[in-house]
Amino acid sequence: MVFGARIWKTGIAVALSLYLSAWLEFTPPVIAAVAAIFAMQPSIYRSWRYFLDQLQTNVLGAALALLAGMFFSSNVIAIGIVCILVILICLRMRMEETIGLTLVTVVAVMEASGQWQFALNRFLLSLIGIGCAFVVNLLFFPPKPKAQFTAQIHTAFGTLSLLLRTAISNEMKENVFREEKAGLQAALRALTDKYRLMEEEVHKLKGSRFGRVRELVVYKQKLLVMNKGLEVLEAVEEHYFQSKRPEGTDEHFDRHMEKLIKFHEHVLLRFDDKLKADSIDELEMEAENERFLTELFERYKDEPAGLLRLSIVAAAMYDYGHQIDRLGKLVEHIHRGEEAREPLDTLLRSIRLKQ
Repeated sequence: MVFGARIWKTGIAVALSLYLSAWLEFTPPVIAAVAAIFAMQPSIYRSWRYFLDQLQTNVLGAALALLAGMFFSSNVIAIGIVCILVILICLRMRMEETIGLTLVTVVAVMEASGQWQFALNRFLLSLIGIGCAFVVNLLFFPPKPKAQFTAQIHTAFGTLSLLLRTAISNEMKENVFREEKAGLQAALRALTDKYRLMEEEVHKLKGSRFGRVRELVVYKQKLLVMNKGLEVLEAVEEHYFQSKRPEGTDEHFDRHMEKLIKFHEHVLLRFDDKLKADSIDELEMEAENERFLTELFERYKDEPAGLLRLSIVAAAMYDYGHQIDRLGKLVEHIHRGEEAREPLDTLLRSIRLKQ
C-alpha cells in the first residue's frame, strides 16, 4: 500500500478543522471534519474552484433550510423535499461535486427548526472544514501534476516497451501478459486524469504563459502516443497470430517494432533534455515506416488474401510510428524555443486525444 501526499493532507486537514472548531467553540466539530474530507482535491485549481462552489451552494442551501425550518420545523418530509430542491439547483448550476456537503449543511440546519444562530454555526463549521482543506492542500506538499505525469509516463512506457518487444515473439506467459496489459491500461487512465488536471490549471488559472500551453500540447501528444502503442498490442493480439505468415514475417515485424520502441524512447529522453539535439532523425523514422509497409506488400504481392489481417497490425504500427514522429517534431519545437503562435494553433487543432 502506497501512502500518497493526499492521504497525509486529508488527515492534517481533518485534525486542523477539529482543532479550530474546538478553539472557536463551534459544535459539533464533526461537520467541519466531514467538510475537510470532501474538500480535499487533487490540484490547486480544483481546490480553489471547489471552495468557491461550496461557498455558493452552502449559502443557498443554508438559506433554503433556514426558511423551511421556520415554517415546517424539522419535519422529515420537509427535509426530504428541501434536499431534492437543493440537488436540482446544484445540478442546474453545474456544481454536482458540491451536492454531498451541501446536503449535510441542509440537514444540520433544518434540524435546528429555523434557529438562525444554530444555522450560522453549522454553516461556519462547513466553511472551516473547506478552508482548512484548501490551506493544507496549498501549503503542504502542493500537487504537482506535471512532475507526476512525467514520472508516470516513463513508468507506463517501461511496461509498454516490455509488452511490445515480446508481442510478436509471443515469449511472455499468458497470465503475465494479461496482468501487465491491465496495469498499462490502468496507468493510461491515471495519466488521462493527470493530463486533465494540468489542462485545467493551464487554461483556467490566470497568468498561464504561452510556454506552458506549448508544453501542454506535448503532454497531450505523449498520452496519444501511449494509447497508439496500446492499440498496436490489441491489434497483434486480435489479428497477428490468426493470419497466415510466410517465412521471415515475424522477423520483419519484430525488427520494425524494435525501431519504433527505440525511437519512442529517444523522443522521451530528448524531451527531458538527456540527449543531444541531433540524436533524433525524424526523416529516417518516416523512411523506416514507409519501408516497412512497402516490404510487407512486396512479400504478399502474389498472395494478397493473406495480407488482410496483417495489414491491420501493420496499419496500427504505422500510426504508432507516425504519432511518435509528430511527438518528436513537437519536442524539437519546444527545445528551439519558437514562439510562433500560428504553428501551435495548427498543432492544437490537429492533435486530438483519443476518447
